Amino acid sequence: MSRLAACCVRRWRQASCTVLVLAVAGCGPLPNDPHPAAERGQNILYSAFTERPKHLDPVQSYSEDEATFLYQIVVPPLQYHYLKRPYQLEPAVAAAMPVVRLFDARGRELPAGTDATKVDRSVVEIRLRAGVRYQPHPAFATAEDGTPRYHALTAEDLKPVRGLADFAETGSRELEAGDFVHQMKRLANPRLHSPIFELMAEYLPGLKTLQAELIEAGKREPGWIDVSAFELPGVEVVDRYTYRITLKGVYPQFLYWLSMPFFGPIPPEVDRFFGQPGMAERNLTLDWWPMGTGPYMLVENNPNARMVLARNPNFVGETYPCEGAEGDAEAGLLEDCGKSLPFIDKVVFAREREGIPYWNKFLQGYYDASGVSSDNFDQAVTLTSQGEVSLSEDMERQGIRLLTSVSPSIFYLGFNMLDPVVGSPEGASAADRERARKLRQAISIALDMEEFVSIFLNGRGVPAMHPIPPGVFGARDGEAGINPVVYVWKDGRPQRRGREEARRLLAEAGWPNGRNARTGEPLVIHLDTTPGGLGDKARSDWLAQQFRELGVQFVVRPTDFNRFQDKVRQGNAQLFFFGWNADYPDPENLLFLLHGPQGKVRFQGQNAANYVNAEYDRLFERMKTLPDGPARQAAIDRMIAILQHEAPWLFGFHPKSYSLQHGWVYNRKPGSLVRNGLKYQRLDVAQRDAARQAWNQPSRWPLVLVLLLLAAILAPAVLHWRQRERSTALGVGRPGEGLDAAEQGGAPRC
Repeated sequence: MSRLAACCVRRWRQASCTVLVLAVAGCGPLPNDPHPAAERGQNILYSAFTERPKHLDPVQSYSEDEATFLYQIVVPPLQYHYLKRPYQLEPAVAAAMPVVRLFDARGRELPAGTDATKVDRSVVEIRLRAGVRYQPHPAFATAEDGTPRYHALTAEDLKPVRGLADFAETGSRELEAGDFVHQMKRLANPRLHSPIFELMAEYLPGLKTLQAELIEAGKREPGWIDVSAFELPGVEVVDRYTYRITLKGVYPQFLYWLSMPFFGPIPPEVDRFFGQPGMAERNLTLDWWPMGTGPYMLVENNPNARMVLARNPNFVGETYPCEGAEGDAEAGLLEDCGKSLPFIDKVVFAREREGIPYWNKFLQGYYDASGVSSDNFDQAVTLTSQGEVSLSEDMERQGIRLLTSVSPSIFYLGFNMLDPVVGSPEGASAADRERARKLRQAISIALDMEEFVSIFLNGRGVPAMHPIPPGVFGARDGEAGINPVVYVWKDGRPQRRGREEARRLLAEAGWPNGRNARTGEPLVIHLDTTPGGLGDKARSDWLAQQFRELGVQFVVRPTDFNRFQDKVRQGNAQLFFFGWNADYPDPENLLFLLHGPQGKVRFQGQNAANYVNAEYDRLFERMKTLPDGPARQAAIDRMIAILQHEAPWLFGFHPKSYSLQHGWVYNRKPGSLVRNGLKYQRLDVAQRDAARQAWNQPSRWPLVLVLLLLAAILAPAVLHWRQRERSTALGVGRPGEGLDAAEQGGAPRC
């Protein structure tokens, strides 16, 4: 074979081998898999987060982003039943539901249901389950003599330490009543700034007494304060598994707070371990490394990239529920009845700053579940002519399932009642108050919330009639549940009143056609907001159009978040957009947002509208202490009627939660108040791996195209060589003829 032939054949083989290697590589690990190859086939749930958690210390944490992690680690005495709706409290680490006893001022015990005005104090006694143990932690590690191994660390000891994994030894111990008391003392620590301190201090005055003592101690001790050296009046340890809390008066909602990490356990040893000098500089704090008795423990904390929860080897004694709500059995949610929890070994959360990569990875099977945003709504969901929601055909082909629920939340437009135009400031005449009320009613009718939800939320919301979301006691269905100021009941459903009704009310308010009846000046309504909120251009344009059709001018006043908060605190806003997620499923947690003593300007409370109504306030104080029943419903009905008539809010909407999950994920049930749901979920890992392999195979047609192109490029050279070969054979014996450059000592042309 000539050098030319050898060269061409060699290069053809090299190209073919390269293409073959690339083709074979497609049969191995998937080239686009974002997860480490070592994790493939493992019992790991993959999820994502968009905002880094700010606080993971249970004394400070109070956001949904943080709850995703914290509720899997810290277990308070109570929890919500995973499946039952309406939400129902049940014991978590408590042995049974707490015992609540009522006493009068003379110390005599009163029967349950006694009028709250006769109750001087309530005593809540919590008994814990025996045998509950903490996750492995270096704070519990001991030396041979039994003393703590890591409680007297020096600067030299800490030099190589960057995380909890750098401590070679760990230990554990049983959960005790004193751990819960220790955490309650931490609520009073002035250096931790618990967001619930003021509210809890109303019912547990000993918190303020303790805080005053801790402030003085802090002046003497600039470093960590050991709260275990102080007493918390009103809270006592009865025995190893029992503790008692004495509350001022009656506070039935306190049991809901016992389902939150604020009232979870923190062992003094762990607090002391993290309080050592040099630890905070290494992010070795409870705010970075929470710990508890939960089903999972945080083993990796890189909030800019990835956070990992791993199974707590010491978690035992909890099983999947055998009862649920209507339809749960048909949905397969009871098939794991009685099985030990948790089902999943590890949960990996990756940081996704943008929605599109998150969505694409979900469709490729690399995330097990996903929310539905406005950007991908049309791709995921279809709406029928009756407004019913169903999955798109593409989602159904992939075996994806849709879960929906109405969140116990409300988004509303608040009127500042201190504003002289839309409100009723102190000193306003009865006539002025009446005119302002009709103006608020006119705006409430004119701003079409059904259209807003349809345009800006893809229908993912329910127009609100009052502050209480569906599913929470006090909310009524059907005609009894509508806002009669804004709606009429027609053909079996609520129908918004027409714009002519809004114009009539506007004229009665002294602003016919949007102009002052006396001076002729135009009515201008200002919306105070932050960039990225309701002031976004599309929403602002929509609002401006709604006001224009009423004859009213509309101006958006965007400011940065801090300035906006200042304006609301000082009562300088006119109209503002706010939202509230219920802390617990009780009407008190929503109706208090319009309680006079919660006024934002006067009392720094959560009543941002600064609404005051004497009858409403009296009813609220009575309603919050009543058990669910006819008497409480009657009080709520009257309170709602007052709010609908007075219209201090435009009752925007209750958001709908839409969630997607792949077919290999089991036991997921929507419920925003059940934040510890990871322990109930289960995966079919083999099904997931098969789906990923099928959905992410590399396209091989480009490789075939490369082979064809190579053949097209090399074919002329091969043909040329064959012609030369034939030519040489015909010209044998003729010196100098038929020889190519290669045979004459030149380089082969290939």
